[in-house]
Amino acid sequence: MRASLPAALRGARPHRDDVLIAAGGLAVGLLLWSLGLYTTGPKDQRPLSAPWLVPVPLAVMAALELVRRSRPRFALAAGTVAVVLDTLTRGNLATVILYADLVYAAVVYGPPATARRLPVFMGMLSIALTVGYLAWYRDAPALLAGLVTALVTFVPAISGAVVRNHREAADAARLRAGQTALLAEMDRVQAVAAERARMARELHDVVAGHLSAIAIHATAALSLDDERTTREAMGVVRENSVAGLAEMRRLIGLLRDGGEPAEPSAVPTLAGLEALVRQAGVNGAAGGLVFALEGGPVAGVRLPAPVELAAYRIVQESLTNALKHAVPGAVTVSLTASGRALEVRVDSPCGERPGPRAPGSGAGLIGMRERVALLDGVFEAGPVAGGGAGASTVWRVRAELPVAEEDGEPAA
Repeated sequence: MRASLPAALRGARPHRDDVLIAAGGLAVGLLLWSLGLYTTGPKDQRPLSAPWLVPVPLAVMAALELVRRSRPRFALAAGTVAVVLDTLTRGNLATVILYADLVYAAVVYGPPATARRLPVFMGMLSIALTVGYLAWYRDAPALLAGLVTALVTFVPAISGAVVRNHREAADAARLRAGQTALLAEMDRVQAVAAERARMARELHDVVAGHLSAIAIHATAALSLDDERTTREAMGVVRENSVAGLAEMRRLIGLLRDGGEPAEPSAVPTLAGLEALVRQAGVNGAAGGLVFALEGGPVAGVRLPAPVELAAYRIVQESLTNALKHAVPGAVTVSLTASGRALEVRVDSPCGERPGPRAPGSGAGLIGMRERVALLDGVFEAGPVAGGGAGASTVWRVRAELPVAEEDGEPAA
């Protein structure tokens, strides 16, 4: 049984609504046929005027309704043959109505090319048949025949085009909404990741220096059996622990509030470099380190706030790394401001360090590199030859930060 079906009908499971339309159309058509209600009068003779032939096109049209979604073009082509056959019989209104539904389904469910061309073709067909009826019959009922043809062909095609356009617009709107939601989620994830990275850099920069000094002086106090040295080391430990706790409380408060602080907090600037270097000198005295600042904030040079903050944090982290890893000697911090960039350079002696050393993970260099990259600057870090104070090499951190003003002109 399955092998005898046409290829277009095999493997197509009809939709429930299509089954209901086919069954309802067939039932109504058989009811009209049983009552002797035809689309032509008894005096209108047709080539196939036998009453038993009327249900044949009706049955074919009902069967085609089962594939109106899966095979719309095949259903329309076969339905056209069936409706032409119906015009040769006494005619059944249900057959004509089912054909109109096939025209509608071909536009709604057919390929885009069919949806574009079929309304135009049906409109031209309606006009051509109306003109043909008028030329053949030469009376007013010919206009009525043309109107019926348009209602069966052109109107369903136009209705299908409107429905299809609305569905495609709704699908496009849903797609845009999904894409917008996806982009919003990506932006949110990126914003969260950027904020986490920023907070990680801030936390590392403000706390690492204090913790490194605490670790170095605590190790010195434990390794040296000298009451004075121990007392001085414990004083430095207490000072750095109090400062570190204050910074920790500030950052934790910001994270807990989940937004901007209620009161504006002070942002480090280059004006605080002297105090930063002095504090590093106190912390590094036990390790034989001497810190010096060459050049500072240049009078008359206005630097953007992000540049000042980045320069301050780079110096702060470089001093922290010097406390951790530098051998006894001089650590030099120098700043040079020009019309285009601010150059920050920190040189520290490197070599085999005999004294206590704090552990390091390399996160500081990553944070400095990220800060410079956010400002489109240049960052370099590594050993260079020609150190002073008895050191054969120095570890140099160099950052070049653009200082262009907002209007695009370089700073004076």
